[in-house]
Amino acid sequence: MPRTNLNDILIFMAVVDAGSFIAGGQAMGLSRSAAGKAVIRLEGRLGARLLNRTTRTLSLTDEGRVFYERGLQILASVDEAEASLGGQSGLPRGILRLTVPDAFGRLIVLPLLEKYLRAWPDIQVEVSFTDHLSDIIEDGFDLAIRIGAAASDTRLVSRVIATYKTRLCASPSYLAEHGEPPREIDDLAAHDCLIFANRNQRQGWRFRGKGGSWIKAQGRSRLRLDSAEAIRDAALAGLGIALLPDFLIAGDLAAGRLRQVLPDLEADDAKIVTLYPDKRLLEPRIHRFVDLMVEALGHERSDARSSP
Repeated sequence: MPRTNLNDILIFMAVVDAGSFIAGGQAMGLSRSAAGKAVIRLEGRLGARLLNRTTRTLSLTDEGRVFYERGLQILASVDEAEASLGGQSGLPRGILRLTVPDAFGRLIVLPLLEKYLRAWPDIQVEVSFTDHLSDIIEDGFDLAIRIGAAASDTRLVSRVIATYKTRLCASPSYLAEHGEPPREIDDLAAHDCLIFANRNQRQGWRFRGKGGSWIKAQGRSRLRLDSAEAIRDAALAGLGIALLPDFLIAGDLAAGRLRQVLPDLEADDAKIVTLYPDKRLLEPRIHRFVDLMVEALGHERSDARSSP
């Protein structure tokens, strides 16, 4: 098979990104007809149909989707080669695939994505909002943002980019219903503790004791949830005591919807960690987004949620 013209590949990708031959051609300085002929030439060389065409829409075939993904990899490799000669000067392009914790992603990451997309018009972003710990490499993510989960996989690089205080809290209705609030760690054994748990992990509560050592709390756990947002909602509903980071509950504490429990106890901080596959050079699309997060969050120690 003759070698494919690289320009035809770029035209094909521009058509896919734009969603039409007209817009894709314009992005490459071509007419609709020239863009269409380039895609036809590419399909002829490959011996496979890449696009399903109707009078109104275009969609990728299975073969087209695979080829488009490989095209993104080629462009990322070009950027990596440029970065190797000029520091991290390569321009971000292609698709950035993120997996982020649900509540943190919506409250903190989404506003940063708005800035990122405005700054780099050649970037697309796909985000999975979930508290489930995905296999980053197997699931094809470029970057994961986790709360307090460093890399145990040697194929991954981890970096702490921000730290938030965590606080024990409960609703006024729960505290009123259960009489005396806890006055020391051991008192938690008589209370309902709202614990984060899923198939891969179960949150343990620990606090720094008087001698500086860490003490595990022995709380009663009748309700376990796999979402920090759901734990917050359960606490607001009076279902128990929760241990949650400031970015999620600061507004509720200020408004009196939640009250801090055992405020003198020092709990583990919630560390915000980025995880990405270990590579000699980091693709510009990943590097620039991590830099943006560090710039925005690196000196932050708390962030409030103003309303439920």
